[in-house]
Amino acid sequence: MQYRTFGKLDWKSSVLGFGCMRLPTMGGQRGSANINEPEAIRMLRFAIDHGVNYVDTAYPYHDGKSELVVGKALRDGYRDKVRLATKLPTWLVKAPSDFDRYLNEQLAKLETDHIDFYLLHSLNKATWTNIVLKQYLLREAERALADGRIRHLGFSFHDNYECFAEIVNTSDLFAFCQIQYNYMDIENQAGTRGLKLAADKGLAVVVMEPLMGGRLADPPPAMRETIAGDPAKRSPAQLAFEWIWDQPEVSAVLSGMSTMDQVVDNLQFADTACVAKLAEVDQGLIARIREQYKARVTIPCTQCGYCMPCPNGVNIPVNFDFFNYAHTYDDVGAARFRYHFVLKEEERAGACIDCDTCEELCPQHIPISDWMPKVAALLS
Repeated sequence: MQYRTFGKLDWKSSVLGFGCMRLPTMGGQRGSANINEPEAIRMLRFAIDHGVNYVDTAYPYHDGKSELVVGKALRDGYRDKVRLATKLPTWLVKAPSDFDRYLNEQLAKLETDHIDFYLLHSLNKATWTNIVLKQYLLREAERALADGRIRHLGFSFHDNYECFAEIVNTSDLFAFCQIQYNYMDIENQAGTRGLKLAADKGLAVVVMEPLMGGRLADPPPAMRETIAGDPAKRSPAQLAFEWIWDQPEVSAVLSGMSTMDQVVDNLQFADTACVAKLAEVDQGLIARIREQYKARVTIPCTQCGYCMPCPNGVNIPVNFDFFNYAHTYDDVGAARFRYHFVLKEEERAGACIDCDTCEELCPQHIPISDWMPKVAALLS
């Protein structure tokens, strides 16, 4: 196992962290509350025995059961071998006092008297402005830091770079952040710019979704054929991990492992993880794979937003983004979930009234009104 300095802290994290959002379940239904506890505990302890010292969970994972299982896995002295991370469900906060209420519940579930790394979960512009700031959660976090219930404060993030920069630059309380990052997300969400900004500010950066929920580990046939030409004969998963570890700004990479085989494979990858490992030929290989994915994009939307606002309230760029995601990664299920989870009904493609106002504004000359029924048909 390789280790890296964790931001400004006098501590080194394992380059591989164990993410507890996809623990093994009875019946194989990913993310369900019916966790296969004996196997999950065996996997966690095996990873810790082989050098993993960063364990990440959250209040909603596995319908609230993940923290309970992690607490059990860290019995018998394992709690002392790791730094434990969990997250405040910010979207459930209705009053400042909810910070303490959720934190104390999590401490009990995790069978510990402190959380090493506590995150404000899944921040975006709305939750940052309307919940974190309005409910004075930074003040509440400062109190929890002072009394020792949490040791370090951070946040996980899902929005654009401008929002990320605002959060990073607002408070000195944050010691670390967690971002979605992989070789397909260099310009999405925080992206490479966000990674470098956080590192420049002295924050440790923990990467989530290194394989895009497993999609980069099981690419479509054309990309798999390209990867098969790799002289080093790396698997798609190993190549994706190595691309992230190649960057010095990354402190740790989380993997939501569901099987012992995945644990074993990822531990082997982590044994040789290092900065600047990839040669020019490796970067070229990844660039070709990235371009192959981009070539699968169906609607040539650049997300410029010139078509907005829609007179009827449809979020045109986001609808197109989810439609393109389904085709790019051969994953209609994930795109459909995002479509229903992120967009309000009045923002979805089905609310389009074919007024054509947007088409006059689109610099790409996309026939938006023609595409909207197709988006609705696929994702509704």
